[in-house]
Amino acid sequence: MDRQSLRGQRALVTGANSGIGEGVARALAAAGASVVVNFVSKPEAAAKLVEELKTDGVDAMALRADVSKEAEVEAMFGEMQSAWGGIDILVNNAGLQRDAAFTELTLEQWNTVLGVNLTGMFLCARAAARSMIGRGLRAEISRAAGKIVCISSVHEVIPWAGHVNYAASKGGVGMFMKSLAQELAPHRIRVNSIAPGAITTPINRAAWETPEARASLLTLIPYGRIGTPEDIGRAVAWLASDDADYIHGQTIYVDGGMTLYPEFAQAG
Repeated sequence: MDRQSLRGQRALVTGANSGIGEGVARALAAAGASVVVNFVSKPEAAAKLVEELKTDGVDAMALRADVSKEAEVEAMFGEMQSAWGGIDILVNNAGLQRDAAFTELTLEQWNTVLGVNLTGMFLCARAAARSMIGRGLRAEISRAAGKIVCISSVHEVIPWAGHVNYAASKGGVGMFMKSLAQELAPHRIRVNSIAPGAITTPINRAAWETPEARASLLTLIPYGRIGTPEDIGRAVAWLASDDADYIHGQTIYVDGGMTLYPEFAQAG
């Protein structure tokens, strides 16, 4: 992909100070975009990433906001507007898990996961869409007036016992994205999702950190390797570029084949 395919564009990545979000921020910057690194904890990690991105020759800044809180989201977008004049790319990445057996799942665990994973996407996408519609098309930098990419999960379609709140939030992301894409299409705002499979990030460290856990996980991945944040970052950067201009309202699974029901490979 052209290193400068996103040159002149302004991106915001939620939950960007680690894991998939960090991989996405690095990929967007590598393609020439200015990047807002959103974080809610570990400000030192966000600051370190910003400095590294600046060293690579792009503009970057870190902004703290809990995406489940409306006032904090609005303040973050207001700061971005004041500093850079608007937004061209939103990557709705912030997400978390609060796992429990269903009969033990608390309302707080349910609300926390839905608040960040789904409500957070709504609040950020609404703020971004308002800015993109208000500004309109900047044909000199992109064929679209704006791009919104939601980071979903293979659990948008794969049920996950013991993680009902997380799976429900990602199932909601699927229909949220499609409905939003339908509504924003007349404004030339493209909306899509990337659905990662197993990725080596802190959120799922227990699933890949030991040889035994890794071997067990690999039985679910036909392609025979666990993904990396860079895999997701490259997919997002491409999806945000004009190379993907006719892709709209789609979920792209970046999962090494996890959604191919590998258990059936030898049972046909």
